[in-house]
Amino acid sequence: MHQLIFGVLALLSTGFFAFNLYKIAQNIHLGLPLNRSDQKAKRWKTMLLVALGQKKMFNRPIAALLHLTIYAAFVITQIELIEIFIDGLSGSHRYFQHSLGAFYTFTISFIEILSILAFIGTLAFLARRNMLKLPRLNMKELAGWPTKDANLILIMEIVLIACIFTMNGADEAALKLHSNLSNDFLISKSIGPLLFGGIDNLNTLHILEQVGWWGHIIMVFAFMNYLPYSKHLHIFFAFPNTYYSKLEPKGQIENMPSVTNEVKLMLDPNADPYSTPTNDAPAARFGAKDITDLTWKSLMDAYSCTECGRCTSVCPANITGKLLSPRKIMMDTRDRMAELGNYKRKNGKESQDGKSLLGDYISKEELWACTTCNACVQECPINIDPLSIIIDLRRFLVMEEANIPSELTGMLTNIENNGAPWQFASNERMNWSKEE
Repeated sequence: MHQLIFGVLALLSTGFFAFNLYKIAQNIHLGLPLNRSDQKAKRWKTMLLVALGQKKMFNRPIAALLHLTIYAAFVITQIELIEIFIDGLSGSHRYFQHSLGAFYTFTISFIEILSILAFIGTLAFLARRNMLKLPRLNMKELAGWPTKDANLILIMEIVLIACIFTMNGADEAALKLHSNLSNDFLISKSIGPLLFGGIDNLNTLHILEQVGWWGHIIMVFAFMNYLPYSKHLHIFFAFPNTYYSKLEPKGQIENMPSVTNEVKLMLDPNADPYSTPTNDAPAARFGAKDITDLTWKSLMDAYSCTECGRCTSVCPANITGKLLSPRKIMMDTRDRMAELGNYKRKNGKESQDGKSLLGDYISKEELWACTTCNACVQECPINIDPLSIIIDLRRFLVMEEANIPSELTGMLTNIENNGAPWQFASNERMNWSKEE
């Protein structure tokens, strides 16, 4: 019965998780194609340094060290999870212990040390959010569900750690009671007798060990299926997101080929518009109004965002009190993507719900507050690019709707008439250098 229940839970959990990942992949594929298959060696290096090595996290050392404890515990604990799966399916108890001997003891001891560090890190993160109330973790876009989500995932981690030590501690106490031996796991050999040493019934200790074992695996299954609904999906998406991140200089803005070709024709008096070859189809829309006008990479960025707020904390527009928050741009993109994806799955791929990212989620005021300084892109720990979304949405406002702030109208008119932002003809630009 034990094995049957475990097998059913494992099958249902992994199946539901795979189904949710499939829906997320469908949502990402709502975006436009983008070729990011170049410079593979550089992409692998970027992924290893930024995602695996946490390179950009250490711009803020305290948060980086706290995050590193949880990150390392999450990665290394998967070793123990392999054994739990084997035990669950085979009915064995600590399947690798006898065959690995001292190495097994070292591995579990190391996992216990990491679990203690992760516990400390989790408490620190809860305190930073709810007691210290760091400004970037308590902004208005985090009100409601985002704050609950952040706290819930931290509480789940504490429960998971408690289950690990209940399992190992009760097992240690039972072993001592039965044969006066010890597993010699560094932490639980002390915690076990301390917490459970007063229990002199092997059956009770076995039940407690099973409570910890089942609690551990149920929390793993719950956590796995909670991820697709949580900002912590970055655990999986950080790696492909950094691999496919933009490698060009941050100040280099992607041009629209259809517009570039037109400009080249206008600037070349000898060009024949009917004989100039082009492999680019005419743009269906200039810029972006909804998520279907953004690239798949921008949509992956939205799912990869962990809402840490580093981007917003360095945004000069946000610092000076303007509406723009790069974090909110990513959160709005993700919410709109989920909404439209669900609508299309229910009503057909070609159906439209009458809403759009621009207007219903992101306002013009937010977009025009951006200075395109790239501070948000530079600061993001996993190379998310909010600026590309902002630029595409602004392109739509300018090129499709001619919706431009009055402050910019004069500048654009001067560029059109004079080829420069200033209200001088080209032959008068150097007049300032002449002596009176």
